[in-house]
Parts: sequence; structure tokens; C-alpha cells
Amino acid sequence: MDLTDQERAADLDLDQLKQLVGLVEYDENKDVFPVTGWDAIVFVVGNATQAAHYYQSAWGMDLVAYRGPEQGERDHKSFVLESGSIRFVVNGAVSPDSRLADHHRAHGDGVVDIALEVPDVDRCIAQAERAGATVLQQPEELTDEHGTVRVAAIATYGETRHTLVQRVNATGDGSVYAGPYLPGYVAASSTYAKRDGAPKRLFEALDHIVGNVELGKMDEWVGFYNKVMGFVNMAEFIGDDIATDYSALMSKVVANGNHRVKFPLNEPAIAKRKSQIDEYLEFYRGPGAQHLAVATGDILATVDALRTEGVEFLDTPDSYYDDPELRARIGEVRVPIEELKKRKILVDRDEDGYLLQIFTKPLGDRPTVFFEVIERHGSLGFGKGNFKALFESIEREQDKRGNL
Repeated sequence: MDLTDQERAADLDLDQLKQLVGLVEYDENKDVFPVTGWDAIVFVVGNATQAAHYYQSAWGMDLVAYRGPEQGERDHKSFVLESGSIRFVVNGAVSPDSRLADHHRAHGDGVVDIALEVPDVDRCIAQAERAGATVLQQPEELTDEHGTVRVAAIATYGETRHTLVQRVNATGDGSVYAGPYLPGYVAASSTYAKRDGAPKRLFEALDHIVGNVELGKMDEWVGFYNKVMGFVNMAEFIGDDIATDYSALMSKVVANGNHRVKFPLNEPAIAKRKSQIDEYLEFYRGPGAQHLAVATGDILATVDALRTEGVEFLDTPDSYYDDPELRARIGEVRVPIEELKKRKILVDRDEDGYLLQIFTKPLGDRPTVFFEVIERHGSLGFGKGNFKALFESIEREQDKRGNL
């Protein structure tokens, strides 16, 4: 396996990536739709200027590129932020007539594009067309003084899209695009100064992105990723695995061959009350990305730093940590349970190892998008043993909002 350019720039190596996000070996030559890795997660927000500041001040990200009216883009502003190998692009409408303003009015803050870096855009689009995918943008080249990037796009659930980005050998001469993001963007830096002693970054990589879809649509979208993009099925959670006394959902996980890109897909299940998926679909007005899991090598330091900056996390009752059955099941982990209890960090173990994880409250006004912080130690799972505790915590928040 090769590192992506973003991973190299972040000074990550393969051993770190294997621990951070659970990379596995695979034969790319047999892949019908090879994906190099994440390229960018593109958000539409109500105020991109303030959102960019939030991701810098609260989440420790660095501003690296920008495009707006100063570059002739009269419709919207775009801020490009990075942390480790993760790139976020935060877009906000400038013109009242912008389609982004219409999108935000319908959905609120959310992910509009999960862009993926691929080695051959044309090969991937040809495969997508053969498999019956909706192609939103045929392959085209974008060029500026830094080089050329080849891009195309396909549709996925709701109004979400996958832009496919070919940065390496895009011109056929072995060159690599050398700009800060894409043609039309300029390098940028912020006047925001981190606190003295603040870590270089709070997270290093993107582990997975969860998509919420309508009742009865989960298998359809699992089939889409299998058939169109050649993704493999990693896990399935149904029935008592993923239910509480009041609400339930079903989930399946698909991933590209080396597991660098992972997509859990959720749909609601029939239950006594409204599930978190139902709530999301109601307030997002349709399917979309529910949460992003960011990977760190030190979840305690990351959570402490985030709390210092005002990020709010879901609460977990002390009884979770005091349960002798939990302590027996998880065995020894790198930090005392008391330290996890103090920070409300969840822990789970499977046949491959264990993981530590915690979930934020929704980041915006609507109860839709939130983040997960995850630290893996061999585990390739998603915290199955924590589902009940997590969903009960979410239900408590739903009840406060009057949406349970």
C-alpha cells in the first residue's frame, strides 16, 4: 500500500495508518473502482467565515486555501482546512440567489460532497456508467499555474455526491498537482493564533463517515457501493445489537478494498418511539451524512483540548464504567477506566483488539451532523458493545429537545 500525498504531508506512515483507521492489505489490480483515499469532505453551512474560525479554534485545524469574491467567485466563499490527512472544505453562500443558500435553507449545515481521490477518473466513471450510477459530472480537467486536476462526480444518497479527484498523473506526464487544493483556490493562512502549548493537531485521519437513509433504503445503497464502486461489506448490525427499549435502527458497513474509506449506512427500524435516524431525516429533510469519525492517537488529550474550547460531548452515566461485566469484557486498556470515566469516553473490545470512542452533541442548530473521536488499538469494528449506551445517551438528548 502507498501513502496518499495528504498522509505524507502529515508525516504519517503506514504503521500509524493501520492503527489509526484499521488499514488492511488488498490487491488494487483486482479493484473495478480503485479509490486512493479521502480527498475532501465538503460542507455547506450558513456562515462559512464563522465556521472556518470554529474548526480552527475548537478543532485545531489549519486554514490552507480559500476562494471567494476576491478570486472572481461571486456566488460563495470556500475555506479549505486541514488536520493531519483530513481536508474539510466549508462553503457558504455570498449571493442570496446562490443554490447553496437554497440547500442550506432545506438541510441546514451538512455534508454535500464526500470527495474521493482516485488514480484514474475515466476508469471509475466508465465503471459507474456500466453499473447504472447517476453521473453528475463527466470527466474534465481543471488547470492553473500549479498544474492540472481531473475531476468527475457521481450521485449517492439524498443530495450527497462523490466528486472523484485525480491529482497524480492527471496530465499524463507524471506530474502531481502542486496547488493548495484545486485550481481557482489560493493559498491562505489565518490570523487566528492557537493557545500556548496547544498540540500541533487534535486528530490525524478520517476513520469513517456514517450515512442515514430512509426506511427500506439501506440495502439499496449497500448494493450501490458493492456494484458501482466495488466496496466490500465489513459489518452488519440488526435487532438487539442496535436497539434500546424505545428506539431501533439497522446498519451495514461498506468499505473500499484497503478499508481507508468506510461508510456505515443506517436506516430506522420500527420501535416504540422516534429513533435518532428518524430525527435526523426529519430535520435534515432527507438522507445525508450523519457523523464523521476522526481518528487520534491520544483520545484523552484530544477530548481535553476540545472541551477546553467548548466542544460538548454526549454524557455517559457512571454505571456504564462501574459495570463488572464491562470491566471483565474489555480487559486491560492503555489508560485506567477511571480516566475514561472522568471524560465519558466509551471503550469496546472485539477479536482484533479494542477501541476508545466518544461522540459530540450536534454541531449546529439542527439535531443532525455530529462528530465521533476514535482511537483504535487493533479493533477493526465500530464499538458494537457501546451501541446501547450510546443510543440511550442520544435518546436523553432527543427527549430534552422534545423529539423522542
